[in-house]
Amino acid sequence: MQKIFLILLSLLNSYLYADKSIDCNIHIDISKNSTQKVVLQLSYDKECSIVMDQNSSKITIMPKADNNISTDINKTEKLISLAKSKLGASYEPAKSGPDHFDCSGFVYYLFKENGIKIPRTSLSQSKSGDKLTREELKRGDIVFFDTYDRKHVNHSGVYLGDGKFIHSSSGKAYGVTISDIDKGFYKDKFRWGVRKIFK
Repeated sequence: MQKIFLILLSLLNSYLYADKSIDCNIHIDISKNSTQKVVLQLSYDKECSIVMDQNSSKITIMPKADNNISTDINKTEKLISLAKSKLGASYEPAKSGPDHFDCSGFVYYLFKENGIKIPRTSLSQSKSGDKLTREELKRGDIVFFDTYDRKHVNHSGVYLGDGKFIHSSSGKAYGVTISDIDKGFYKDKFRWGVRKIFK
């Protein structure tokens, strides 16, 4: 259990108390109005920002939003929105959009439209980053399968979360569809995932 530190801040003859649970350096920017803004740079370079009323006796430290994480989340949701807009688009070998796709062509198209260049084939895509286990998967990760049990990747899609992924299937759906990773045909076919970082 982390030790809780008590900091005493003196601003314009007012005493304000803040609890913090991690060592950090403190910079105080004193404005001329009725509020004080305190910015804390944590030891692991994550910022916290607090605006507090001068009459308050206690302040709460809240993490400041990480702009890079926010950008990643926004672009991931944009990619998934584009993917879902293609639901029902027909499967066609060697096609990568915008209206017909094979499996890797669908994944290639989604990332290309969001400014990320990835390999064209499922096998090459599966080698384009560190391997992720089923438990490590996050929304927007590329997921890979060996649908013929031949010990090599031959199918790819995009993970949606909650055990679902979207892909262009050459099976019964014969087009862009949403399937389960944890049950049905793909349960024993999943091999690993790869995460691409948005710039």
